[in-house]
Amino acid sequence: MSTEGRHLDRLTALDASFLSNESSVSHMHVGAILIFEGPPPKYVDLLEHVRGRLHLVPRFRQRLVVPPLEAGRPLWADDVNFNLTYHIRHTALPDPGGEAQLRQLAGRVFSQQLDRSKPLWELWLAQGLERDRFAILTKTHHAMVDGVSGVDIGTVLFDFEREPAPVEVSEQWVPQAAPGTTELVTRGISDVIATPVKFAERAIEAVRHPEATAHKAVEALEGLTEILSAFADPAPDVPLNQPIGPHRRYVWARSELATFKRIKDGLGGTVNDVVLAAVTGSVRNWLHSRSIRTEGLELRALVPVSIRAADERGDLGNRIALMRGPLPVYVEDPVRRLRTISTAMEGLKSSKQALGAEVISRFNDFAPPTLLAQASRINFTTRLFNMIVTNVPGPQLPLYVLGRELEEVFPVAFLPQNHALAVAIMSYHGKVGFGLLADYDSMEDVEAIADGINQSLAELEQAALAVTAA
Repeated sequence: MSTEGRHLDRLTALDASFLSNESSVSHMHVGAILIFEGPPPKYVDLLEHVRGRLHLVPRFRQRLVVPPLEAGRPLWADDVNFNLTYHIRHTALPDPGGEAQLRQLAGRVFSQQLDRSKPLWELWLAQGLERDRFAILTKTHHAMVDGVSGVDIGTVLFDFEREPAPVEVSEQWVPQAAPGTTELVTRGISDVIATPVKFAERAIEAVRHPEATAHKAVEALEGLTEILSAFADPAPDVPLNQPIGPHRRYVWARSELATFKRIKDGLGGTVNDVVLAAVTGSVRNWLHSRSIRTEGLELRALVPVSIRAADERGDLGNRIALMRGPLPVYVEDPVRRLRTISTAMEGLKSSKQALGAEVISRFNDFAPPTLLAQASRINFTTRLFNMIVTNVPGPQLPLYVLGRELEEVFPVAFLPQNHALAVAIMSYHGKVGFGLLADYDSMEDVEAIADGINQSLAELEQAALAVTAA
């Protein structure tokens, strides 16, 4: 497991873009609602449990430092005033302590922007959940961790056994001194100087391996062309895309991983295709409830795709490319809807769109901060997509915290400006949780979309069973 989190690490261009895109109404944190069996642990026990493992994720004790004079992107520096009790919080659900009250708490927690003067994460212990359960809410800025490496962080903080072996505790943590202005400027200048060196190294590599380099260049150019062509095919204007406020609603839907496998085995496609089909069917019905005609209407979903190599898992920071997935709400028949999505997604996978997105992110690594801030906003424009749909595979074995088994996981995405809905999906131990984050004022009927996801899955499962029985 990597202990990524060195003092004065510089943010990548993609990580920095999440800071540039953040505003008072668009918060760039992500997280999850974790529901556990049994009585809640004591707050002090949870505090010490996390404290004993923070050396495994040193980034969680670091804060942002912005160099003066725009001398490069922000850096991570040890927080000399780090206080774990600020980050780990304790609350109780009001009566009757049902899931509705937990969802309301989640909406409030994710409405609050993280303080950039401190490490960008929070953890909430919520007791009083019905049926002798409790919840933990995690909240981390997207600049710090993406969904795939976030799963790795979860397995660091969780146990694989109810009574695990003790974690080896490192020496007492001593933060490195806060960097001064001279050090920050010098670090920025050294990064600027390093840029042409990196280009020179790549040029030398190209001379040594001209055929391989030429092939990569052609693929990259094709990918960039596909990305640019997306601007000529804008996402349609629908009620999902309007000015949003700072407040959030949060609801969820639940299913079983076996349901998705039955559908894909009976009807074809992948689990992710089934996810997109379920969301599409639900959004189609929701649009009808708002008197929006769907004939000929295809929405676009921003679908993050991990480009993190196997040897990079455990590293913090974002290694994702963004693709535009189809949501063909014009298709009435659920089976044809799934097959339309499967065909389109297969085409995207064989295209160079993800490569083009990665090329852009690599170029951005060499851009000055002001230019980067302007360019990064292109990624989240309503011209490209209507909503975020992100699907992260989680561990398929039980996890524990202080002897309590984790029962369910409901992930939380984020809302870019002018995007009123984001759907995050995560599988865990045979279950699938859909987390829907919505603008509070414009999406008071978001629960209808959550209910519609289950309805869409039921239609697809019925069709799959009919095919299997035939």
